[in-house]
Amino acid sequence: MPGLIPLDAVTTPDVTIRAIEVPEALDDVSVTGPNWQRSADRFLLEIPSIGRFLLEGGYSIGFSRSADIGDQDIAIFLAGNVFGILLHQRNHIVLHASAIAVNGKAVLFCGASGAGKSTMAAALGSRGYPLVTDDQAAITLDDSGMPIVHPDGRFLKLWTRSIDALALAERKGEAMRDRMEKFYVEPGLASAAAMPVGAVYMLAEDRPPREPGIDRPNLVDASQLLIANAYRPMLVRRMGQRQAYFQVGAAIAHAAGIFTLTRPLRFSTMDETIARLEAHWAEIGLTPAAELAESRG
Repeated sequence: MPGLIPLDAVTTPDVTIRAIEVPEALDDVSVTGPNWQRSADRFLLEIPSIGRFLLEGGYSIGFSRSADIGDQDIAIFLAGNVFGILLHQRNHIVLHASAIAVNGKAVLFCGASGAGKSTMAAALGSRGYPLVTDDQAAITLDDSGMPIVHPDGRFLKLWTRSIDALALAERKGEAMRDRMEKFYVEPGLASAAAMPVGAVYMLAEDRPPREPGIDRPNLVDASQLLIANAYRPMLVRRMGQRQAYFQVGAAIAHAAGIFTLTRPLRFSTMDETIARLEAHWAEIGLTPAAELAESRG
């Protein structure tokens, strides 16, 4: 599986992925979509010209590939769309987000494809903040109702322009697909520990009338933003999970905070954006104010 960080030791696998003869249809189908079917504990997905995928119980993925589809291509979908559905199958809250660790808590950056989630995580990683997740963030509530982010063990996925702008060429791995200028990039530091949510930022570009800054929406709007940034929002509704997302959204808003981060997309302003974030972390108590003063000194 390209793009995944190898473990130092072999442990009992949490998820098994294997090549099988995937059926064309499920028995006892309860819900269907344009290219998928769901029964009690099974989910069948077909991606045209790529293959079919069978997810069972939240712990098993079977796949059969279309003709001329190699390991590199099938791995992208296994680690992306398919694994995201598997987490939904486990009733995890799954956000389209990348996250870094700040003082033992996860700071998430949410947004659609191209919003700069991975670039933001990579830029912060270059400043010593460990990577927790890239592109997908799985969240559960612990026994006390605290939202917890689970690390995903992935490499970053960055376009060539981001790699060049952030001087990450030495960490660049293989291309995600042939003739695609997007590459797996090894993070400088990565966290293997689950940790509480420290803050969630919804990324936005500073197009007029928006101006750079950090704002905090009200609780209802914050919960709606969280659902809008779910990994495959359609599945949230079709799998009956909207209430769970509202519950977790309220828990995050109360325990940590959901914010909008409006900033320019120019690489030349990245230092300014990070300085604004670090100042905000001190304001909300995520980092001691003394640390901010030291970093500015």
